[in-house]
Amino acid sequence: MATEKDTVKEVLEEEIIETAEETVEAPAETEPETKERNVRSFSPLADEGVRGDGTAKWYVVHTYSGYENKVKNSIDRMVEYRGMQDRILEVVIPTEDRVEIKDGVRKVKTRKLFPGYVVIKMIVDNETWYLVRNTEGVTGFVGHGSDPIPLTKEEIVRMGIEKMKIDLDIEVGDTIRIIGGVFEGQLGIVEAVNPEKQIVKVRISMFGRDTPAEIEFAQVSKLR
Repeated sequence: MATEKDTVKEVLEEEIIETAEETVEAPAETEPETKERNVRSFSPLADEGVRGDGTAKWYVVHTYSGYENKVKNSIDRMVEYRGMQDRILEVVIPTEDRVEIKDGVRKVKTRKLFPGYVVIKMIVDNETWYLVRNTEGVTGFVGHGSDPIPLTKEEIVRMGIEKMKIDLDIEVGDTIRIIGGVFEGQLGIVEAVNPEKQIVKVRISMFGRDTPAEIEFAQVSKLR
């Protein structure tokens, strides 16, 4: 059970990652009029305990397995319908590209980082909390009841949701390890560093030959 001292990172690591391969089955389809009522009905006193400081932050929402895209699309539609774009700013399904090599052919596939979860940038108040919480396929926020826990800046960058300015202490000729993206796990030799674009150009040895690549600062770790 999460305590008040838990951060979203701890919840993600202890609850999301450990259960990522488990499926949370959705209940049987409800009647159309019931689904419509669940999305459109709203009471400003839906939960008097909902707390927020009036600023937009990123929150994690749990969904039924396979409902991530449906939840995102439903929230996007309702936000537009209610004119709430200034309070629910963005709905994201974190993904990453993975390289798969089969029969000597290299393919890039996109997969969900956290199956069963979506991330929403929003201002938490009674109305926004109620809209998200009562969207079909949503089982709840990651947090404590009606008090969702916002992501930290580090978690936002690590999940690839937003980019932050990173000071990377590397120079041309340094050896780096790639810790994210399609080349994750590979070593590379730095050939150029672009602090403005937050990009490092590296030379990677693959299939017996050198391969040039541009890697984001957030996906690079300098070897000590």
